Amino acid sequence: MTIKPEFRVAAVQTVSAADWPSNRDQAAGLIERAAGQGAELIALPEYFCLMGRRDTDKVQMKEQPGQGPIQDFLRQQAERHRVWLVGGTLPLASPDADRIYNTSLVYGPDGECVARYDKIHLFGFRKGEESYDESVSIRPGSNTPQSFDAPCGKVGLSICYDLRFPELYRAMGELSLILVPAAFTYTTGSAHWEILLKARAIENQCYVLAPAQGGKHENGRRTWGHSVLIDPWGEIIDECPEGPGVAAGVIDQQRLAEVRASLPALKHRTM
Repeated sequence: MTIKPEFRVAAVQTVSAADWPSNRDQAAGLIERAAGQGAELIALPEYFCLMGRRDTDKVQMKEQPGQGPIQDFLRQQAERHRVWLVGGTLPLASPDADRIYNTSLVYGPDGECVARYDKIHLFGFRKGEESYDESVSIRPGSNTPQSFDAPCGKVGLSICYDLRFPELYRAMGELSLILVPAAFTYTTGSAHWEILLKARAIENQCYVLAPAQGGKHENGRRTWGHSVLIDPWGEIIDECPEGPGVAAGVIDQQRLAEVRASLPALKHRTM
């Protein structure tokens, strides 16, 4: 695949509801906005299709690989706008009847699915009355690490809580771009989101594109938002603080080369 000197990408930020039709329409409008701004790769956030009222809601919405309204929507949007579309996450069937895979699917401009990653690190948090345990309804994936080739170079896939595990990204090898669709809670996001994203960009000397959920949801949950594109030096290129929106910018091959030439940390690794 030919690498483009500049490749425009966009992170879509949503405030997803508890029903698929409204989430579909919100995502479609933001994809259209990003494509209209020239984005060639567009990434949706984790749970763009559903922020349910109960853990079991996502299980009831699960699809079989290759079929279902959510996958049809992603395929059609990629083909319609002729973009690389990263479908945030959606619930795919797993061997467990009561749990799903939290899956990120990537579609090429022709509408073909080119990559799949099932989230392996499952979020657990407890502080006062606030608590989460993704393992109740999600089965961890086993197909890691996952990446795909795009006109900006090699792109690494991850999801939300994966951000706290730097060894995942190291296992992918040299990357041009890391994707982190997320639904960080307001509590953890306000403390760690930007720090962790910048760290992953700096230590891997690549761009990081992180589309997020960002606002108050029908189920009472509040997500941090701040969808962002960060460059290999750890500088923020664009950011969407809260509410539905788009953060966009360019993957610049010259910038990648300059950072790696001035501080060749990737070549200095000894383990």
